[in-house]
Amino acid sequence: MLKFKRLTFLLSLLVLISCNEYQKVLNNGTASDQYKMAVKLYETKKFSKALRLFEKITPAYRGKPQMERIQFMIAQANFNIKSYSLSGYYFDRFTKNYPKSSKNEEAAFLSAYSYKLASPTFSTDPTDTNKALDAFQTFINNYPNSDKLEEANKHYKDLRYRLQKKYFEIAKVYYTTADYDMRNYKAAIQAFDNLLGDYLGSEFKEEALYYRLKSAHDFVLKSTIRRKPERVVDAMAAYDKLIRNFPDSKYKIEAEEMLQTMKEEKVKAEEILANQKRITNTQK
Repeated sequence: MLKFKRLTFLLSLLVLISCNEYQKVLNNGTASDQYKMAVKLYETKKFSKALRLFEKITPAYRGKPQMERIQFMIAQANFNIKSYSLSGYYFDRFTKNYPKSSKNEEAAFLSAYSYKLASPTFSTDPTDTNKALDAFQTFINNYPNSDKLEEANKHYKDLRYRLQKKYFEIAKVYYTTADYDMRNYKAAIQAFDNLLGDYLGSEFKEEALYYRLKSAHDFVLKSTIRRKPERVVDAMAAYDKLIRNFPDSKYKIEAEEMLQTMKEEKVKAEEILANQKRITNTQK
């Protein structure tokens, strides 16, 4: 027990001395001292402390040979502490500042991967997802022979799926809330059109075409007599597009029922409008 207490005391003392030394170098050390300690801390995986020193010495080393190493370590340190948006930014900046560096390919991949890790779910802000997509596409174009190419393509496809899922779910929300706000039918139709236009080979294509049809169909049913004929035309076009792309769609039976309903609505609306027109002409 006595030996254990002495060991604990010595360890605490070493930590205290180390902290005091760090503060001394951080606040009063020369740029050279700060650089040496920053590298030492980085190599011993004390990344947060290393970053504080790297930030201090950056102005002094700007334009010097050491700056290439410093900038890469700043990016890697941020990645290691899971500050992924920052690491994505710093890796990207490294590739632009040091295009001939031996670490350029690694930095380009890690920039893209960092942005992907910064956007872990489809429901979050798509800013980092779009940055990751652009970065992976650039990597794929610039390094077609990279041993990371297969992984980069996999990440790219996963990110595209995330965005498609995000926009598909947003469009569905417009549709499901349209009963409370008629304007959401228009919003849903436009959102499904955007998804289908932006992602021609979307994994959600069949379902998106179905909900596009359903949105247009329900919009017809909720519309005034005057607006029904033109909206029926749009709904019928949505039916044609679904069946043309998916002749054996799992939604085919329901789609045909909606088509029949729209034909009946069109006939009824045209009859009512024709009668109203005859009455108006008679009164004149």
